[in-house]
Amino acid sequence: MLIEIDDRSGFCFGVVRAISMAEEALAPGGEVFSLGDIVHNRVEVQRLEGLGLRTIRHGQLGNLAGRTVLIRAHGEPPATYEAASGRGIRLVDATCPVVARLQKIIKEAHRQMQEAGGQVVILGKRGHAEVVGLTGQVDGDALVVERVEDLGRIDFARPIYLLSQTTQSLELFAAVRDEILRRAADPAAVTVNDTICRQVSNRNPHLTGFAARYDVVVFVSGSKSSNGRVLYEVCRAANSRTYKIEDESELEAAWFAGCRSVGICGATSTPKWLMARVADRIAAEFGGEK
Repeated sequence: MLIEIDDRSGFCFGVVRAISMAEEALAPGGEVFSLGDIVHNRVEVQRLEGLGLRTIRHGQLGNLAGRTVLIRAHGEPPATYEAASGRGIRLVDATCPVVARLQKIIKEAHRQMQEAGGQVVILGKRGHAEVVGLTGQVDGDALVVERVEDLGRIDFARPIYLLSQTTQSLELFAAVRDEILRRAADPAAVTVNDTICRQVSNRNPHLTGFAARYDVVVFVSGSKSSNGRVLYEVCRAANSRTYKIEDESELEAAWFAGCRSVGICGATSTPKWLMARVADRIAAEFGGEK
């Protein structure tokens, strides 16, 4: 049985950068506090906890005067920086550069829409850390839509500036864009800014081809990962024998019956070392070679 790991799966650039910054901050010893899970992967979070990283909620900032707090790749609203500054907290800002750029874009978009009497519309998941950080840039004065069915909340008589959470689907963004343009009183007053990160979105077509090449696909992802849920469905659509696990302990022998090839892939929040560990367990327990 052939076992192969997808060389394009694993951490995106923003997550690699955030984890490197966390490890650097932890190197001298002591504790660093991450404002929310640094990555939506339980196994990787546990590894970093062993080095001294502690995950906290926003409400705990008041107890961390003089300590070191990491802002993860998703970014934060200005209010978080203000709260930290007022308490003498040292921030390690690991906001993904793509997200940081988008935060600047939304502020400029909001300024333009204020002048034109329009509205900013964000395609994104309500409550997601990145979206909270984005809406915080404009004091919450932006409309968040998750699907085409949400567009009834838009005032189509006014100008519209559409942008997106960086990890949204290109297909969904196109559908939302097309429907806004169709329903707008003046399509010329609609500004469309595709702010989706291609390092993430380009994985969809790649994984479709990857999953189709193997008898069985094992998709490794944390249960909290939104990106993982989306990419798992992409793989499953291409190969019905796709199985989602958090780590190698969840593997089942029945999955590999009559199997000649196994492809292992994962989310943008899945570490390469974890996929390698899954491959090792498959080879050791169910036979095969990498």
